Amino acid sequence: MNIVTLLQPPHLVFGNGCAPQAADFLARRGVKRVLLVTSKSVRPQITPLVDALKKNLSDVIEAGFVPAEPTVLFFQTALAEARGAGVDAVLAVGGGSVIDVAKLLAALIQGRQTVAEIFGVNLLESRSLPLVCLPTTAGTGAEVSPNAILLDEADELKKGVVSPHLVADAAFIDPLLTRGVPAAVTAATGLDALTHCIEAYANKFAHPMVDNYALQGIRLISQNLRAAVCDGNDLGARAALSLGSLYGGLCLGPVNTAAVHALAYPLGGRFRIAHGVSNALLLPHVLRFNFSAAPERHAEMALALGLARTGSALATAERGVEFLSQLSRDVGVPQHLSALRIPRSAIPELAQAAMQVTRLLKNNLRPLTEADAAQIYTAAYGI
Repeated sequence: MNIVTLLQPPHLVFGNGCAPQAADFLARRGVKRVLLVTSKSVRPQITPLVDALKKNLSDVIEAGFVPAEPTVLFFQTALAEARGAGVDAVLAVGGGSVIDVAKLLAALIQGRQTVAEIFGVNLLESRSLPLVCLPTTAGTGAEVSPNAILLDEADELKKGVVSPHLVADAAFIDPLLTRGVPAAVTAATGLDALTHCIEAYANKFAHPMVDNYALQGIRLISQNLRAAVCDGNDLGARAALSLGSLYGGLCLGPVNTAAVHALAYPLGGRFRIAHGVSNALLLPHVLRFNFSAAPERHAEMALALGLARTGSALATAERGVEFLSQLSRDVGVPQHLSALRIPRSAIPELAQAAMQVTRLLKNNLRPLTEADAAQIYTAAYGI
């Protein structure tokens, strides 16, 4: 059995209406001046939380809005501004991009390192500022993971920082904060969370402790994503997705993802394809590539999707992949790279870039070469 280390916030709250508790938590920690990190689309929806913060704290300093795909350059600008604000804590309220930027700000506002120096695993020396995270999408699980991602425009590749110092002091997962998320974003982020769970279960470093999170996340997301996309005010579906996303986030620290995410990063880096869309499009093709390495484990995933065992493990696994493709279609996600206006001629460069994401490729059930990556991109390209 593999060694596994579970890292998660020491203060973890889940439930409808729990968001305002973040203000009380910060006040009890003696915070006086908090940096609020959020996005333009989220800010109008969190006025009650901001009011609670202003009631409990001396000052709330609002950082510049985080874009959907934050770059290294954006982060460097945000860091320079934050260092002059004299804050003593960081609060993230938003999707994965917002939370990732907030994590890195909390680590580097008083740190000596640059962000370029900490890309990789366990290169961050410390984090001195308290960090609290509130997700507004049910997708990345960033609020409970030790990871943060930025787009390096120079290399046209998303790069990650992985460190126990990026684990938040507290996370408040309030499904009510996800009600205003548009259907397309609900679909993409939900499929991202589902991919987290699937890749953690079908992983070279899978572990029984993490399998429990992964399988329950697969069940919750696959059974509720359609309902949440069809009706954003379906609070039962929203809560189920938030919980499934949380389980996916808890998988990221001890096990992490694998080839699906590795191949998705160049699509986001070069063509700005939404991360969840990239994952959903590549997932069936990577799973089929990995079938032979662990047919029974892939069959178990199909059972978690709600399917019955039919014939061999491989046959059951194939039914699971067909289910995932249909789910993706049902929630309106494109099924082929060609539909995203990506030229077929880009495939060799995409494959070459994907091979740089070694921190994830090492987790894949089967060794994956550049030629294999090119074949997967070609299979995903369509007509």
